[in-house]
Formats: sequence, C-alpha cells, structure tokens
Amino acid sequence: MTLFAFVLTFLFCPKCGIFTEDFVVTLGYTLCYTYGLWLANEYPNRRLNRNADWTKNPIRSFLITLGASMSASLLVISLVNVAFLAFYHHRPVSAIRWENFIFPLLTTVVVSLFMHSRSFLLSWRDAAIRAERMEKESAVARLDSLRRQVDPHFLFNSLNALTSLVEEDPTRAVRFIRQLSQVYRYVLDSQDHEVVTLAEELRFAEAYLYLQRTRLGNSLEVELDLPPTDDLENFMVPPLALQLLLENAIKHNTALQNQPLRIRIYLDEASHQLVVSNTLRPRRVAPEESTGLGLRNLESRYGFLTQHPVSVKKTDHEFIVTLPVLELV
Repeated sequence: MTLFAFVLTFLFCPKCGIFTEDFVVTLGYTLCYTYGLWLANEYPNRRLNRNADWTKNPIRSFLITLGASMSASLLVISLVNVAFLAFYHHRPVSAIRWENFIFPLLTTVVVSLFMHSRSFLLSWRDAAIRAERMEKESAVARLDSLRRQVDPHFLFNSLNALTSLVEEDPTRAVRFIRQLSQVYRYVLDSQDHEVVTLAEELRFAEAYLYLQRTRLGNSLEVELDLPPTDDLENFMVPPLALQLLLENAIKHNTALQNQPLRIRIYLDEASHQLVVSNTLRPRRVAPEESTGLGLRNLESRYGFLTQHPVSVKKTDHEFIVTLPVLELV
C-alpha cells in the first residue's frame, strides 16, 4: 500500500523534488486516501459478504455493499479534506470544493466493482462446489442405504421369519409380505429425494419395525412418542435417516427375551429435534457389517441441509442420537 502511495505521488506531482514540502504533502494526501479508502471498503465489505448471499439475491447484495462502500468512502474523503484544510492549510471547512471528491470516488467505484465481482465469483464458485459435494454425498448415502436394505443378512432373516409365518400363521405372513414390499418400495422411491416428510419416514419406520418385531419377538420393545401423523407433514428429514438409527441399534446391541432391547423415538417440537435412544448393550459385529459410514454420511447430508448438527451421545446405559427436523414453510 505504501509503495502504491509513492507511485501515485510521483504521478500526481511529477515535478516535485523528492522529500520536498510539496512531495511530502502530496504523499500524505495519498497515504491517507489509500489506507483510509482501503480500510473503509475492506472491513465493511468483508462483513457484508459474510452475511449476504450472493447466489440468492445478487442485485440486492451488490447494491447494499456498493452503498456501504460509497458511504464509508465519502466519510473518509471528507475527514481527509477537513484534516488537511484545518491543520495544514489553516482554512475553514467551507473552502472544500466538490471537485476534491471526484477522483477518490471514481477510484473507489472502480475498486469496489472489482471487489464485488471477485466476491460474487468466489461465492458462486463456493456454492457450486457445495452443490456438487452435496450431490456426491447424497448419492453415496443413497447407495449406502440401498446397499444396506438389500443386504443379504436382512433379506435372509426376513425370509426365514416369513417361512415360519407361512407355516404357522398365513394371515400374518400376508401382512409381513406387504410390509416387506413397502420397505423396499420406499427405499427405491426415496433415493432421488433430498428430504421427505417426517410422516412418510415414520410410516416407513413402522413397516421396518414390524419386520424386526416379527423376527425378534418380545426381545425388541419400541416406544413411539409422537404427535398425530397430520401434524408431521410440515416437518422434513433426509430419507432413511430414522431407519439407519433403528438398524444400527438392532445390529450393534444384544436383544434377549429377558433383557429386551428398548428403543424410544420422540419429537421435541419446541426445539425441532427428533430423538432416537436405545439401551446400550453392545455385541460383537463382524468388521464388514460395521463400517461406520452410515452415521457419517447422515451427518454430512445434514451439514448441507441445515446449520444444526446431528448430536450423538453415549452414556453408560444409553445411546442417543438427535436429528434436527427441518420445518416446511
């Protein structure tokens, strides 16, 4: 900045001898303008660019930042002129001429346009990168969810349970087949959606839990503490988010007749959070069955949808996951 001020001084005062009074005064003007205008434009613009979304309202953001730059620049130019008139030239403030504002303001406009264009392009690039990452993360999560649902262990266990039902209770077997069909249909239908209503996700979770209850019997207890289904249509969650937590709870914990696995699902409407807790009774799981990617993918998907993170807590007796719920407006 100082070098730039020296260059401008030589351009404005080519006949001034170096370190003569005219040179020093011109350099003082240039330094005050250079640093003053830079500070007046840099910090306000940085703050405004942090809060303004260039991708949603580019014209509004441009006008706000440009107006802030011009206002701050006018203040700096006025202070510099008043300071030099009063303390160096010993002249009244009324002696300021409007011509003194033209060149600094034109310079400010040029620099501001450059800075705004740069901010816009950087914001646009960041938005494009975020969108690409979100698409990639969602694709990975959808494929992971689909892979887990078509997992041979899940299908094998379901078919074994179905075989027993066909022999013992054909009526329940028919319902089991319908619930199994509903689970797979939801997986296929939801893979192209970023979010679904909480009501849809809960209907799917109930079908999934029906299959698990049929297989595990009294060793699985589930408590649903939720408002009526109609009240859940305005809340949104990523598809298969709830199923992931239910599957993890069943996969990673022992479930016995005398020590059932207890799962509780409830909605905190005040804080817009869906809480899933289960009794913690860890069991050994084969490495290929527990990659840890499911929960990390869910956290990444939420990172693109909201600023509220997924909360995971582990106590001596419980494993608790809190999912932010998006409200449809």
